Amino acid sequence: MHLFDVFHYQFIQRALLAGCFIGVLCSTLGVFLVLRRLSLIGDGLAHVTFGSIAVGLLLRVEPLYAAIPLVMLSSLGILRLVDKAKIYGDTAIGIVSSLGVATGIILVSVSGGFNVDLFSYLFGSILSISRAEVVTSVVLSLLVILLLALFYHDLVAIAFDEDCAKIAGIQTRRLNAILILLTALTVVLAMKVVGIMLVSALLILPASAALQVAGGFKRSLLMAAAFAVFSVVSGIWVSFLANVPTGGTIILVNFLIFLAALGWGAKSVVTRQAFQEGQAGRAAM
Repeated sequence: MHLFDVFHYQFIQRALLAGCFIGVLCSTLGVFLVLRRLSLIGDGLAHVTFGSIAVGLLLRVEPLYAAIPLVMLSSLGILRLVDKAKIYGDTAIGIVSSLGVATGIILVSVSGGFNVDLFSYLFGSILSISRAEVVTSVVLSLLVILLLALFYHDLVAIAFDEDCAKIAGIQTRRLNAILILLTALTVVLAMKVVGIMLVSALLILPASAALQVAGGFKRSLLMAAAFAVFSVVSGIWVSFLANVPTGGTIILVNFLIFLAALGWGAKSVVTRQAFQEGQAGRAAM
């Protein structure tokens, strides 16, 4: 078999289509989260997703459709804890995520223990994604990206300085709610690609890599999306040929991209410093 014949299979094409859309969604949203220092919220909501999936399996409801409203409600619960209970954001994330995991463990025990379906959601199973799941993923991804574009300027403002944005009249509370709801929806969609255990990495790594080398905010978004798409395509290809888990392979590719960006960014900093020192030396002569 030729190395690129794998892309002729329909299940690979479905995986690529859904994976690329979700990768672009995670990476662009991840840039906002990394700048807001909310990276851990993806991990916290992923733990809540575990409990939501257990609810869906127990009630014999499609887990994706059970998880979306439950995780979105949990994300609003995090915001309410921060506002009303006057506790730090990471504490609120820890409380809600631990509740989600505890609920999931109890429900799994009640329903008869772990099974193949649950493990596929924990570690990802993008190669087995159905046509209906592809359509759902693409439509919801486009919806989230449209909302990000609609509130782009306000989200950029609160990403860099929330206090100044509030003084400028931007409704920061509403935007925070929108951002966290979009994150919740993104986490649920991404669980099929890389699994609940690795979904936060898909939010953080492409964005972090892009921020190392990009020269501006819009360029960071574009580069993060490009890194995510490359990692999904190459991860699916390598995992199929090597017969290794796809979700883990996608994350490893993302990590290698991050390491390369880290090295390139450090090199760029050294180059800029040398140039500035040279300019200063010539000015002193």
